[in-house]
Amino acid sequence: MTDLANPTSGESLGVNGSAVGPTGQTRSGMSADALRAAVRDHLVYSIARPAAVLTPEHYYRALSLAVRDRMQKRWMATTQDWLDLSAKVTCYLSAEFLMGPQLGNNLLNLGIEKQAREALSDLGQDLDEVLACEGEPGLGNGGLGRLAACYLDSLATLERPSIGYGIRYEFGIFRQEISDGWQVEKTDNWLVRGNPWEIDKPDASYVVNWGGHTEQYEDVTGRLRVRWVPQRVLQGVSYDTPVQGYGVNTCNTLTLWSARAVESFALEAFNTGDFYKAVDEEVVSETVSKVLYPNDEPEAGKRLRLLQQYFFVTCSLQDILSIHLKRAHLPLHRLPDKWAIQLNDTHPSIAVAELMRLLIDEHHLAWDDAWDLTVRTFGYTNHTLLPEALETWPLRIFGEALPRHLELIYEINDRFLDEVRARFPGDEERVSRMSLIGEDGGKSVRMAHLATVGSHAVNGVAALHSELLKQSVLKDFYEMWPERFGNVTNGVTPRRFLALSNPGLRALIDDTIGPGWLTDLERLHGLESFVDDPAFRLRWREVKRANKSRLAEYVHSITGIELDPTWMFDVQVKRIHEYKRQHLMVLHIIALYQRLKNNPGLTIPPRAFIFGGKAAPGYFMAKRIIKLITAVGDTINADPEVNRCMKLVFLPNFNVKNAHLVYPAANLSEQISTAGKEASGTGNMKFMINGAVTIGTLDGANVEIRQEAGAENFFLFGLTESQVEKVKADGYRPLSHVENDAELAGVLELIANGEFTHGDTEVLRPVVDNLVHHDPFLVLADYRSYVDCQDEVSRAWLDRDAWSRMSIRNTARSGKFSSDRAIREYCDEIWGVRPMSVDLE
Repeated sequence: MTDLANPTSGESLGVNGSAVGPTGQTRSGMSADALRAAVRDHLVYSIARPAAVLTPEHYYRALSLAVRDRMQKRWMATTQDWLDLSAKVTCYLSAEFLMGPQLGNNLLNLGIEKQAREALSDLGQDLDEVLACEGEPGLGNGGLGRLAACYLDSLATLERPSIGYGIRYEFGIFRQEISDGWQVEKTDNWLVRGNPWEIDKPDASYVVNWGGHTEQYEDVTGRLRVRWVPQRVLQGVSYDTPVQGYGVNTCNTLTLWSARAVESFALEAFNTGDFYKAVDEEVVSETVSKVLYPNDEPEAGKRLRLLQQYFFVTCSLQDILSIHLKRAHLPLHRLPDKWAIQLNDTHPSIAVAELMRLLIDEHHLAWDDAWDLTVRTFGYTNHTLLPEALETWPLRIFGEALPRHLELIYEINDRFLDEVRARFPGDEERVSRMSLIGEDGGKSVRMAHLATVGSHAVNGVAALHSELLKQSVLKDFYEMWPERFGNVTNGVTPRRFLALSNPGLRALIDDTIGPGWLTDLERLHGLESFVDDPAFRLRWREVKRANKSRLAEYVHSITGIELDPTWMFDVQVKRIHEYKRQHLMVLHIIALYQRLKNNPGLTIPPRAFIFGGKAAPGYFMAKRIIKLITAVGDTINADPEVNRCMKLVFLPNFNVKNAHLVYPAANLSEQISTAGKEASGTGNMKFMINGAVTIGTLDGANVEIRQEAGAENFFLFGLTESQVEKVKADGYRPLSHVENDAELAGVLELIANGEFTHGDTEVLRPVVDNLVHHDPFLVLADYRSYVDCQDEVSRAWLDRDAWSRMSIRNTARSGKFSSDRAIREYCDEIWGVRPMSVDLE
């Protein structure tokens, strides 16, 4: 039995695992013996549980704390080095950081996976079982937050000094369950058991003002200045998480802000019996960081979301200025030399006005000096072409919440529009289009315009997206400042999304071309030399088959549906949205169902269709699409005439943790959004790196994926972006596609007649009516091209060796889509952040 009563009992170990005294380096040793001693220590001194009640959950926490100990020396050394050496630091401001489980990733990056497995085995535990105890941090919703997390990983691995700044949401957006085919939103209380990776730093807290009014006054020099008199004051408290690079000493920081009341307990109210009032301020203040993306349909939700954005932005900027002035001891005019602040989409764009407020009102800089520093410090990444996603705030709400910022934005706008008029005299329509204040449907503050005007660099996230930005959403700004615009195609970290989530493929690649590919993904090209090797193709298929069996076991445990790993796994997992066109994939599934029912003797290559993703709580059509998917699945899975070669699964609560199972198991990656609507996508890259073959449109990063993989290793269908625009301009009539395609008409009729809803003709009618009468994302226009392309996929699948060659080539040619490449481009071309090696000695 493990001796937990005396955890060190002569087994405290040095850095190399050699025995040392009981006060030795159990916090830093990297051997299995050192880790075992450290876990024992934490079980007693941190977890405080007797041996009789220990569970794998306790071992998870103890091992996590032991691993964090080993990161902290690197963490402190990294921070001290960039302070001492005046290295430039990038600060990534993002409303989301979808970090995913941390223990396995940190073991990988520290190079101590085997040691941890051995240490736990000695303690009677299985590492895989312990890893499964880790929950999913509710700090993001989708691609935006996962991209931010990949970028933090790459910044540390490339030894580039950085800090990520965001919000420590107490609750995630929601935990998705499926009940009777409908999405049900449950509370995502991800912090209920604590978070062993974070360290709270209450000394790093900043005051946040809200509401009120402004006053003018004269300072001691007689200069007219403005004072913000807030209606309400709260504070943001820092929670820091180490971000360890792979194979290096660099360990950067993720700082998340939690809201607190400035005076959290009103003793006088308590003593007079008003117990609710006594804690009211604390409750109201903590609401700010309570939940990721509150419903912003009601006005109260809009105000809270604006407060969330301002809250984390002002805390972050105050922290940056504090480090700059008090710890780095640098003058303000050196701000752009020390810091590169990147705005990850429009959520943090209020930072432009907030930095101006801090520089002018708090540090008393002149306007021109403050504006010069602001523009040279900020960069802005745009993530969308959808007008509804380009954030605007009603002027009344914005002015009541942030009165000083509205004054500053008006001043920024006046000066900016003077520049526009000087550059384009007499073009008042252009002036109106470019104004930071929108006039359509009531006055509003255009946050994308503010971010663009206040940044020295603006980039899209895929080659097509960046070009479309210049031609549409930000066309006027591009014509004014072409030098500000560029492109950085997104990327994903190969550490998490191949090495960690697909250990079988990692081992095969290591055996075949050596281990250096994890930090130089272009080395995967070496796999192409083995494409024609039958033994290698066989091993490749065996790895994929094992991954499919692993996913099938998980699917069965969650849904009760049994999947055959020999079938094609056809997968679409992403946020549920009309433009991503999950319903187009469903129409194809119904077409196959219809063919099989009409011809019972028909044989088709067997497929398992796998969906996953969340619909926004207020998104009516997205929720109906989930109901369509699940209803079709229930019918197919129960029908022996069909389920002999087709099954459909909706995997609830898709997140980073179960994505580790999904991406490695996929044979076919569905990337079927309407051309011109997806900015980039990163799921498409995660599938490609794991050897899935893509079926997709020329949208977002699909364009570059096809270029890299080769047209022969990509299944292309659908209208191009320019064709989409022409179809719309010519007066799109979706019903014409139904009238001219008997199979499509039959598919829609099956839905409308209640074939999949037990005769209920109303529940899915909104989906059918929307397609037939509106079809804003041209699902029906692309239907025939898509279904014909899927027939091509089926034929290709039957040639096992040919499919294996396509799969291998997709992985071999995925090097461009590493987040290391993307971050190197940001650092070298936009931020000017150079590598800085950390020496622990």
